[in-house]
Amino acid sequence: MLFPQTNQYRQVVDLSGFWDFRFDPDGIGEAQGWFRDLKESIPIAVPASWNNQFSDSRDYLGLGWYQTCFTIPWDWDGKKIFIRFGSVNYLASVWLNGKFIGQHEGGHLPFEFDITEDVLSGKNLLVVCVDGSLAPDRVPPGNVPPDPRDVSFFQNYPASNFDFFPFCGIHRQVWIYAKHPAGIDDLIVATDVSGTTGTVKVKVMSTARNASVGFFLSGHGTQTGQQSAISNREAETEFIVTDAAFWEPGAPNLYTLKVELSQEGQIIDQYELSIGIRSISIQGDALLLNGKPIQLKGFGRHEDFPVIGRGYFPAVIIKDYSLMQWVGANSFRTSHYPYSEEMLNLADRLGFLVINETPAVGLFFAKNGLAKRNRLCTQYVQELIKRDRNHPSVIIWSLANEPHSRPGVSTKIFKSLYDQAKSLDPTRPVTLVSDIGVNEEALEFLDIICLNRYCGWYTEPAQLNLGLEHLSIELDAIYKKYPKPFILTEFGADAIPGIQSDPTEVFSEEYQADMILRYIQLLNSKSYVVGQHIWNLCDFKTTQSLHRAGGTNYKGVFTRDRRPKLAAQKLREIWFQDNKPDR
Repeated sequence: MLFPQTNQYRQVVDLSGFWDFRFDPDGIGEAQGWFRDLKESIPIAVPASWNNQFSDSRDYLGLGWYQTCFTIPWDWDGKKIFIRFGSVNYLASVWLNGKFIGQHEGGHLPFEFDITEDVLSGKNLLVVCVDGSLAPDRVPPGNVPPDPRDVSFFQNYPASNFDFFPFCGIHRQVWIYAKHPAGIDDLIVATDVSGTTGTVKVKVMSTARNASVGFFLSGHGTQTGQQSAISNREAETEFIVTDAAFWEPGAPNLYTLKVELSQEGQIIDQYELSIGIRSISIQGDALLLNGKPIQLKGFGRHEDFPVIGRGYFPAVIIKDYSLMQWVGANSFRTSHYPYSEEMLNLADRLGFLVINETPAVGLFFAKNGLAKRNRLCTQYVQELIKRDRNHPSVIIWSLANEPHSRPGVSTKIFKSLYDQAKSLDPTRPVTLVSDIGVNEEALEFLDIICLNRYCGWYTEPAQLNLGLEHLSIELDAIYKKYPKPFILTEFGADAIPGIQSDPTEVFSEEYQADMILRYIQLLNSKSYVVGQHIWNLCDFKTTQSLHRAGGTNYKGVFTRDRRPKLAAQKLREIWFQDNKPDR
């Protein structure tokens, strides 16, 4: 699914703004025909979560109805018209002009419908019903029946099976876009490097008959083009770029790939893509970028900000990249769901390495609902890879975060997901992020070992020496059994802003800073460790529990409103390198 783009052959209309909205706690909306016209509505901002836009909706996770009107441009006659949603959490049901046009389950990933036959030349009524409720057969799950093997270690409200707030609503843009009926359907780019030479393989999918594709690659002294005929709905080519400007942190060199689809000698569609020539591979216990060992320094993160919740907010994206550059990070994980496509576009441009994760957090493997959860995980892997496989910044796929794995059962499921990911994209390593450690059976076939650990916090609290001793022993034991590259994908401590202590005490900024710096020293001493991701870049909203003061996780090295704590200052001292990106 290509990101919407406007040019002389494609047009996009963004429906962001104020929509009509109505809560439906009794579930009566569909029976009463709200999809025909939403009466008694209130205004709501789109995109944004609904939870903090109103004074009484924070913990509401039920049904919410959205409505807006749009008209299509006069010159769209003869075009194929789609409606595309960037992210709706959790379950979206969509009506256009009173007609049901489709449904999509799962937030954080885009979906679209062909509305060519349903759109009117005049005013069109779009209605979306969003179901944000938590259920054990959803992914991520919630309201999981009590079983210590399946439920998170603390009780919380609302009862999610994960440690962040389950924001609801239309979280990213809604677009109407048009293209030629036989235009470009998809575009796949794969790159590799050998010495100073880069290889760029391109495949285009289209239903056009008697058509050809022009491929044009430009940038960094390169200006070349090739032609290929559409055969079996595909056309492909390969560029060999000598003395290529490779993509990497500190030098995020991008080329422009332009694809033109012609039929009977006339161009009918065009698409441009910024691409980076780079390779990612594993050699022994090293992670190689362009054939050279790379060390990941960075964070787990969340799409989270006051008022907008998980809603798309460009200024916050810019701010977060600025903070990561300031502190000296080169990477992050999209914990615990895919981030916006705009976030990845900027990662390409700014030179950040990304571990891209599906929304499969808090998975459990009891029989009840297992088949549906498996189906959803399969859907997410496919949607994620098809959306993001052209980004040079994406270097690793993550199948899940902290699953409540069960011997035998979960391993078979993760092996199936691993094989699916490798089939869709054989060019990148695949992992999952575990908190189980050496007993996670899936580590046998995963390409990279990723572990979350909080020794000195959740275990050995206030005893950093003991916690680090236990951590060191465990890391060596995991490497002995699974001699692969290792990333500590979460570590850190809560620090309530302004709490200071000498000597250090838990919840103080000094304890957080000391813990993070000592973890980094330990990780730097292990040759097989290729990455260190602190949890978290910024404080973030959680559900309420006795472990989360004020419904907030305070493990950020920056506050939720992006002010630095002591740990951020200390990190800058040891991470920062003077390789500022072009502005």
